[in-house]
Parts: sequence; structure tokens; C-alpha cells
Amino acid sequence: MKTIAGLSILEWQGKHQLLNNLIQMDEVFWINPDYGTELDETIVQADHVKSAEDRLGRFADYIVEAFPETRTMQGIIESPLVEIPSMQKNMEKSYNVEITGKLLLKCDSHLPISGSIKARGGIYEVLKRAEEIAMKHGGLKQTDDYGILASDTYKELFSNYSIAVGSTGNLGMSIGIISAKLGFRVTVHMSGDAKQWKKDKLTSLGVIVKEYDDDYSKAVEEGRVEASLDPNCHFIDDEDSMDLFLGYATAAERLKNQLKHRSIRVDEEHPLFVYLPCGVGGGPGGITYGLKLAFGEHVHCFFAEPTHSPCMTIGLMTGLHDKVSVQEFGIDNKTEADGLAVGRPSGLVSGLMTAILSGSYTIEDKRLFELLGQMAETEGYYLEPSALAGAYGPVHLMSDPTGQKYLDDHKLLGKMNDATHIIWATGGSMVPKDMMEQYLAKR
Repeated sequence: MKTIAGLSILEWQGKHQLLNNLIQMDEVFWINPDYGTELDETIVQADHVKSAEDRLGRFADYIVEAFPETRTMQGIIESPLVEIPSMQKNMEKSYNVEITGKLLLKCDSHLPISGSIKARGGIYEVLKRAEEIAMKHGGLKQTDDYGILASDTYKELFSNYSIAVGSTGNLGMSIGIISAKLGFRVTVHMSGDAKQWKKDKLTSLGVIVKEYDDDYSKAVEEGRVEASLDPNCHFIDDEDSMDLFLGYATAAERLKNQLKHRSIRVDEEHPLFVYLPCGVGGGPGGITYGLKLAFGEHVHCFFAEPTHSPCMTIGLMTGLHDKVSVQEFGIDNKTEADGLAVGRPSGLVSGLMTAILSGSYTIEDKRLFELLGQMAETEGYYLEPSALAGAYGPVHLMSDPTGQKYLDDHKLLGKMNDATHIIWATGGSMVPKDMMEQYLAKR
């Protein structure tokens, strides 16, 4: 009989009733029973996140020089936070639910340079690597104007080094774009579900794209092995990178300032709910960690995963983290949400989320396209399917009995009129027009 960590699938189902629904690939809403203990700061600390913020600040002059479209933002790679009242009304009508409080969209779909959440962690890790090389071999000092890194001298220096990554698409895009601009040699190992237009974009920039018929985990594995053979190659490990995690975490303090600018309070009487699409977990995990540092118990974070790829939910539910894949439970990991097509979560992130993630939920592909169409029609934001996973979070929370129990248990039911809900849109602005039309046709 097949066993997973010593237990049969039937025994696992007996321990966790919701596993039955996950295995059937039903939509579920799961509350984390371990939520509520203190942040584990033995691995990541507030000063680590602050150090990442400072490094991005040092690179602002370079970013302006290399990407002039960021000049108005003074080289800071950040996305808008917008209210979406028409979408809120549309969702309430479509799903017969009242979403009390404000609904906002965090538009990482429109981040400069690479148009996705991966512009945070991916670009940050490449910049950190560039800084290390420039300081060690190019005479760069922290007090210098980092705009000099755009010079031919530094490009020639960086050309002696390479960057590699395994990706389903958007991480490869962000790393490919910034690495090529700096002058690194770049290889992106892409899984079979990555979209062709992303591969074509990278190839046009001189990035080496290696394709695999298998899924995300295989692309990462092969990339890791190949990179290990070259001492001058830095492999960006989406499954186990603290630098990626810290790059994502810097989003929280910036969001805090955006909320303050909008006079939106977050405190005991004004709870904040954030819904984050989740693949391997680095992006949503880093943001969740940062949000917990910024808002503590007053922020409630939920991960969103496709019904066919609920890797983080299963990893956390079973306590096996990265020691189990969805395929072992008979789930096929096939989804139109290519950025979320991951069968095994990051062990690093899953472990860090054990006590700080409020819960997670799954969403069917067909609903992603419904929401994609609604967002385009009501608010004029055109997102890729993965980015809409977060949009169903407020519906789940406000209509599912499990969500209502969570609100009751945390004494939030009477505070929801003053709540703020944020849908984290993770990608979409770089999708070609013909591809977006195909997406819209599937709603």
C-alpha cells in the first residue's frame, strides 16, 4: 500500500477531513489551526527586511538610469493601491454575498520593469548579487551614486558572471530582464506550463531559455544542478532563497505608507485582510511576513491556490511542508494559472508561515476567468489568470461557514464594516493583447 510519511492516503484523510475535498479538487476554505503564535524571528528579523529596503534605495539611481520609465518614481519599483468599488458590487451580485468594508487592488500586475510581483524578490536578489561583485571587484562603495553601474565598465565586469533560475514564467521574466540589463549572462529553466510569449520575450533579450516537458520542480532541479557546475554562476532558488523572501517582504512597509496616505487605519477596530495568490510560496510568504512585522495581529493573510495545485495548503495542513507534493495525493497539478502550477511548496516559506498565515483557499480555473472578465469590465484592469486567485478571497471569507467561524473566533464580526480587504494582483500588464483576448474569451 502506498504511504506518505508512514501513513496511507486514507489515514491522512481521516486525520484531515478537508483533504477529501482537496483530493477531489473541490474549492475549499481552510483555516490554519496553528495561527496566532508569535513571529519566529530566529530566521528572519525586522532588521533584515530593513537592510533589503536600504539596498533597494541605494540602487534607485541605477534603476532610473537603466529603466527611464521609473524616473517619476525616483527609481523605486512600486505599484499603485487602488479602490475597486465597482468590482466589489459586481462580486456581491455575482456570488450573492455582502463584502463589508473597503475592497482594494494592489497592482503588482503593473510593477515597473517586469509587470509582476516577481519584480520585487527577483530583481532584488539580482541587484544584491551585482552589488557584491561590484564591491569586491569593481571598487563600488555604498556611498557612490549607483547610476555608475549602468556604465560599459560595469557591464563588462558583470559579463564574466552568470545568473540562472528555474521558473514557471514571471520569476524568469523579472530575473531575465534585470540580469540582461546589468550585463550578466542569464539562463532561465522554464517548466512546460510556462506561456510561450514569456519565453519569446526572454529570448529577444538574449536570455538563454531551456524548456522542460515536466513541471516547475523539474525546471528548478535541472537549473540548480547545471548552475552548480559553474563557480561564477549564481542560482536563484525559488524554493529556498532568503534573498527573494526579503525582497518580497519590503512591500509591507510601502503598503503601510500607501494606506496611511489614503487615511485607511489598521488597528484593533479596523482589521486588514490580504489575499495573495500562491505558487511555491516565496512572494506571498515574504509579503505576509512583512505585513505581520508592520501590523501584527491586525492583519489577516490568506493564500489562494488553484484546485489542481494546492501545494502550500497540503504542506501546512499535513505538517509535511516540502516533504509532500500534490501528485502524491493524486492531484494532477494542471492549471491555466501557470504562475501557480506548483506541486511542492517551499520548505523555507512553509515553515515560516506555520504560525502567521491565517489560512488558505482554492479556486477553480473557470472562476479565475470569470473574475478576470469582471475585473476588466468593471475597473479596466487586465490581469493574467493567476492574479485573479486573490479576488475570490473576500467571497470565501464572507460566505463560507469556516470563514465566518474565523471572524467569530477572532472577535471580528462586529468590526467588518470598518475592515479593509486587499486583493494582491500578481501579474498581467505585460500580457500581449492577443493573449489577453484569449483569456477574456474563456470567461
